[in-house]
Amino acid sequence: MKIDFHFEKVFRIFTKHYTLIPLEIFGADPYKTLISTLLSSRTKDEVTLAASKRLFSKAPNIKRLGQLDQLEISSLIYPVGFYKTKARHLSQLSLELLANHKGKVPSSQEELMKLPGVGRKTANLVLNRAFCKPAIAVDTHVHRISNLLGWVKTKTPEQTEKELMKILPKKYWGKTNRLFVSVGRRYTTGKKLTEFLKSNGLI
Repeated sequence: MKIDFHFEKVFRIFTKHYTLIPLEIFGADPYKTLISTLLSSRTKDEVTLAASKRLFSKAPNIKRLGQLDQLEISSLIYPVGFYKTKARHLSQLSLELLANHKGKVPSSQEELMKLPGVGRKTANLVLNRAFCKPAIAVDTHVHRISNLLGWVKTKTPEQTEKELMKILPKKYWGKTNRLFVSVGRRYTTGKKLTEFLKSNGLI
């Protein structure tokens, strides 16, 4: 028996309540999307956005990033979480892209995940935003909301991604992260999220 997960209704209501996610301003630029997403881990979007803008003012492309030393990158991206580790990753990443990819951000998950500091979520978000490829970028918001909706019963974002890929039609993959993050940013506790989902007849 096929279960009705009400995908169309969920995405329609989430679209209606959508507000711009700060990092989306970097749009389809693979370099800026990759770097800002990498910086965003364990950091509020507003802090990431300010740090990204400071970095991009000095390094608007991979070549310029490769010319900055690690200490300068650190000072530009501070106070993002784990800024020293991220500065090291950015330094290594820029050199790797220049040496092996002609300074271009690769457009496959496999190649992206070979880059320093790039995990599945970052890779999928870059594929999705910068290259318009179907991918589900699962962060804490996507993981939590998917479980609350009853779409999955999972313990980790990695498990959530695998389960969503089985049930969610591909036409929704590209919208999932931006819409779920937008809702999750507005309703920041489990209680508020549950009330929002119930008030809209989603659970």
